[in-house]
Parts: sequence; C-alpha cells; structure tokens
Amino acid sequence: MMHYKISSSNPQSHYFDILLEISEISKPTIELNLSTWRPGRYELGNFAKNIKKVQVFNQDEQLLNYTKTNSHTWLIETNGAKHITVSYSYYTFEINAGNCFVDENQFYINPVHLCMYDNTRISQKHTIELEVPNSYKIVTSLPLNNKTLTATNFDELADSPIIASNSIKSDSYTINGTIFWLHFNGECRPDFEKIKTDFIKFTQTQLNFWGDIPVKEYHFIFQILPFKFYHGVEHQNSTVIAIGPGYNLNSKSVYEDVLGVSCHELFHTWNIKYIRPKEMLPYNFKEENYARTGFVYEGFTTYYGDLLLLTSGVFNDQQYFETLEERLNKHFNNYGRFNLSVANSSYDTWLDGYVPGAPYRKTSIYDEGNLIAFMLDVIIFKNSNHTKGLKDVCVELYTDFGKKQIGYTETDIQTICEKMSGISLNSFFQNYVFGTQDYNIPLTECFNYLGIEFIKQSNPIVSENQFGFKTIDFMLNRKISLIAPNSPAWNLGLSIGDEIIAVNGYTLKNDFNDWMTYFKDSDIELTVSSAQIVKTVKFKYNQQFTEYFPVIKLKNNTNSEYYNAWKSLNS
Repeated sequence: MMHYKISSSNPQSHYFDILLEISEISKPTIELNLSTWRPGRYELGNFAKNIKKVQVFNQDEQLLNYTKTNSHTWLIETNGAKHITVSYSYYTFEINAGNCFVDENQFYINPVHLCMYDNTRISQKHTIELEVPNSYKIVTSLPLNNKTLTATNFDELADSPIIASNSIKSDSYTINGTIFWLHFNGECRPDFEKIKTDFIKFTQTQLNFWGDIPVKEYHFIFQILPFKFYHGVEHQNSTVIAIGPGYNLNSKSVYEDVLGVSCHELFHTWNIKYIRPKEMLPYNFKEENYARTGFVYEGFTTYYGDLLLLTSGVFNDQQYFETLEERLNKHFNNYGRFNLSVANSSYDTWLDGYVPGAPYRKTSIYDEGNLIAFMLDVIIFKNSNHTKGLKDVCVELYTDFGKKQIGYTETDIQTICEKMSGISLNSFFQNYVFGTQDYNIPLTECFNYLGIEFIKQSNPIVSENQFGFKTIDFMLNRKISLIAPNSPAWNLGLSIGDEIIAVNGYTLKNDFNDWMTYFKDSDIELTVSSAQIVKTVKFKYNQQFTEYFPVIKLKNNTNSEYYNAWKSLNS
C-alpha cells in the first residue's frame, strides 16, 4: 500500500509537505515516478519542477541514498529496509481547474501533480491522510473516513481532485439513483434552487442520451474566483470548474458559462473517461499519450456540451446559436486551419499545449472538433432519412468500446459514422479531419439543410475589417494580437505584440476603436512601439478593400421541419 500524509507547515508559502510511506518492501531498489501530465490536459506538465528537497528514510529514520535518473524519476536504494518514508515539498502558485493550491483558506489537491508513485504498485490501494483544520470540510469523489481518503489504485487516485476548506457550500440532486453534488468553494452566493433546476434538466438529457451512467455518485466542484475566469477539467466521478467573478455567479453571462462548462464536463464522464482512444488505454503517466482523435474526445464533447443545453430546454434557440456563432468565428479567424489539420493539431497538443503558440501554425480540437461533430451529425441525419445522428455513433462507442474497456482507433470512428449514415465518408475525413480544406462549403450545406442561414457579416471594427489586425487592451494603448496573412497590416510590417500608441497623432485613452472609426474614410497613420522602437505605419485609404475577419451570424428558421427533427433526435 502507498500512504501519503499531506500537510502545509506554512500555507502562505504555497508549499504542500508530503510524506509518502511505502511498506512491505522486498527489493534492493524502488523507482518512484511523478506524472509528466494530467488527465484532461493533453500536454506535458513537468510537475517535477515544483518538487523541493526529496529525502528518504528507513524505518529507523536513517537517510537512504537515491539517484534521479530523469526529470521525474527517483531510484531509491533500500539497503534492506522493509518500510521507507519519502519526504518532499510541492510548490503551488496558481489556482485553476486542474492545478494544486494551498493558502490560509484551502487545500486544493490534484493528486496526479504531487503524488509520487511506484509503477509496480499502481494496482494497489493508495491512501491520503490530510492534516487540515477540523473546521475544514473535505470534498472529493474518493471514499472518506475522518481525514483519510482511499483509492483502489493509482489511476483512481490520479483522477480524483480534493478540496478542503471552511467556505464550501454544498447541495445535491438525484437522478436515476445517482446523486449529483454541487460544491462551491470561495466567495459567492449560489442560487441553489435555480442551479438545480437547470442542472437536473441537462443531466437527465445526458442520461437519456447515453442510456445509463457508469458512476453512482458525481461531484461538480466549483472554485469560485474573485475575477473573470473560465476553466473546467473532467474526472471519472467529478469535475473541477474554476470560474469568476463570484459576485456575478448568478448573473446572465457568468451563469451561462457555469451551465456551458458543467454540461461539457459531465459529457466527458462517458466521452474520454470511459470511451478512450486506444493510445490512452491505459494512461501512461510517464510520457506523452499521442492521439489524433482530439476532435472526438474534445470536439464531440464541445458540440454536445452546447447542444444538450438546447435540447434539454436550459438554453433557447438564440442562446444556442450564440454559442455556435462563437465557435464559427474562432474557426474562421484562425488561419492555422490552412496549415495543420484538426487531427494533427490534436497530436501536437503534446508539443505546445493549449496556447496559440507560433501564429498560424495549428487549429483547435475544441472549435474545429465542434464543427466536425456538427457536420457529421447533419450528414448522418440527412443520409439516414432522419433516423440517426452522431448520437448513435457516441452510444455505439460507449456500448462496444467504453463499457468493454477497449480503446477506439481513428478507423473505428470513421467506420461507425459510415455505418450510421449508410454512405462513404472517406472524402469528408480526408479533407476536413485529416486535411486542411476550407470548411465553408460543407458547413453552408449543413446549415442550409436544417433551414439555418449561414451569414458572413461585415466586421464593424475598422482595424479588423479594413486592415486585417486584431487588438487587445494593453494599459491605455492597444496591443496587436493577430494579423491576417497578406493583409495591409501584414504587408506594412506590423507584428503581433506591437503596441499602438496613437492614431493620426492622437494618443490613446481606451478609445482606439473610436479614432479608427472616425478616420475610416481617410488615410490612417499609426504610431507603434515595436520591441521598444517607436515607428509610424501609414495605411492608404482604399474604397475597394478586401474584407478581413468577417463576423459569422446564423439566422435560424425554428419552424423548419428538419431543424426540429434534428433537435428532437438529440433530445
């Protein structure tokens, strides 16, 4: 058995103190590892960089020697010891939905970050003993006895976050024998009756969608932050969702974010926690688990995380269309879609993670995956005479792969989609999943089939529309965040990161767009700071300009027979 004691002698230092006790030792050496990544985030995390002062003691409290054989592996010489204790500290410096954090208000632990493991013992029981104040409430999906939590194996431990705090507010609801917990940690005033009403709707729809749920208890754990934030991480029996600001929790925008991310993460209970690509079954915590099917485990989930809010009645048509428009605009504003397919972008999350990285290099498994899911759903719906959809693909994956703990392949996904549609989808997969062809034509066809008008509107922001560059607020100036290839901004030598100081000689005071609009029918001279060198860039007015970064809008005919049949099929 592996037993961890986790405490913090000085919570404000943001260090956890860990004692790992290993008993029944019979080997001359023990190799301990720390995971290089965590489930739900398909990039290297290199958590070992947060480890401080590793020491190993035998049962007589004598120091034992060890050698670090790579960045995340410690080889311990046991010298005949039958029981050893490994002591180390782990630094936590940021709150998000997948990290660890400790201060005077809480212990927040994702065990995969800080629990060293013995690969020869991963199937054994693992326990965590928390040394926290008696006033703290402990929330986790693991069985809890006093302050000790028990996992049947390391995989369960790695996928079971823990929060201990005296500010947790909880409530619950039950559907089909499964209890769903709602835990809010942080300054907020959750309207539990309103929340439960909506959560019951989309939860019931998801259970109807899949036919059953593979867990008997599920925990929605919310880290409520005092500033704007949005992040969620799925786990087998729970999710952690970091969101803010807490004072706006019950307001429209933040509340809709809560609904959207919660529906998404619950869908992951089936899609990635049980239905996994072959490359991730089982997880290998020592290295990358490369897979090109992110369009399934994140794209399908993003699609249904939004759509099931509509079909459950939590969102109306307009709210759903706003979420879909957001995905469409991200897609059409991402020039990386012409350079790396969504499948290969999935593979490369292990290379540069979830940040934009090199401009125009790659695309998004969430946004492009969402659109792939939408198109497949409509194609299957159309060609099956409105009797089947992508839902049937998901259910077959759950029945034939997830429940049997068999990993699926890229070929399996295409084969099942073709089975449900009754047609060959080879060209679709080669062109849009594994290739970089423009989505415009197939998207338009799918929207038209459902009676939805797919509209590219003129962008009202002059810098984006006429000159091809996007900006973000940076103090009183504007910083360039994206430039369309071959646009005027591109050709005049502007760079991502350049700071705009003035427009036609007028210095900025949070009024960049106002000045650009004022001068939109004339030449425009920008004063720019580029790598701390001030320069001017002159745009010549051109009545025949090419439009950049158009705004995608959807106009729906909710009386369309096919639209309503498609919604009904996904209810």
